[in-house]
Parts: sequence; C-alpha cells; structure tokens
Amino acid sequence: MAVLRIVANLAAADPQAAGAFYQDLLGLEVVMDHGWILTFAGQGQQTPQLSLASEGGNGTPVPDLSIEVDDVDAVHARARAAGHVILYGPADEPWGVRRFFLRDPLGRLLNILSHAG
Repeated sequence: MAVLRIVANLAAADPQAAGAFYQDLLGLEVVMDHGWILTFAGQGQQTPQLSLASEGGNGTPVPDLSIEVDDVDAVHARARAAGHVILYGPADEPWGVRRFFLRDPLGRLLNILSHAG
C-alpha cells in the first residue's frame, strides 16, 4: 500500500467565491470542479493541492483531509482490523473514486480514496 497524495479540504459555503482568493493571491488553477468542490493546484502541476467544498459528496460532511492510496480496499481492511469505526463507505462514487471515511485520533474526518481504473 502506498500513499499517492494528501489534499487539505476546507469547508466553504460558496467554493467559487472562496476559490477566487486562492486564484488571485497565489495563482492556483482549478484542476477539478464538481460544483460542490473545487480543487486547485499550482500552475501546470498536479500537486500541491487544496480543495474548497460545500459538502463531501453524496451528502457527506466535508472531510478535513483526502488521502489517495493505491489500494483503498487494503487500507479499509486494515482500518477495520484495527477496530476503527467506518463512517461512510466503502463506496464507488460517480466521479470515479472508491472511498471511505473514518476519524483519526485527533477527531479529524479522513476521506481515504483510490481513483478507479
């Protein structure tokens, strides 16, 4: 199992309005836009990334961190074996990810995901 990417997610009632701040100040560009979530990256790059979201997708709360791994099912199995409470999923989402939610020991909501295909 390998971690491929970690993205900070900030809750925002209006992701587009909040995103203008990051675009104007830092020159970040939109690399993903689903309406309820905008993900920004440095110009011409895929990382670092920052997401602004009004929800977590499919009516879930906005997670504090999204952690992309190469095998989400293996991480899910490890989490269950360790006794962690799974708060959502695993679910295959229409935007092309398989994911589940759990909380870390600090109470932060984590979105553990892999991209389909």
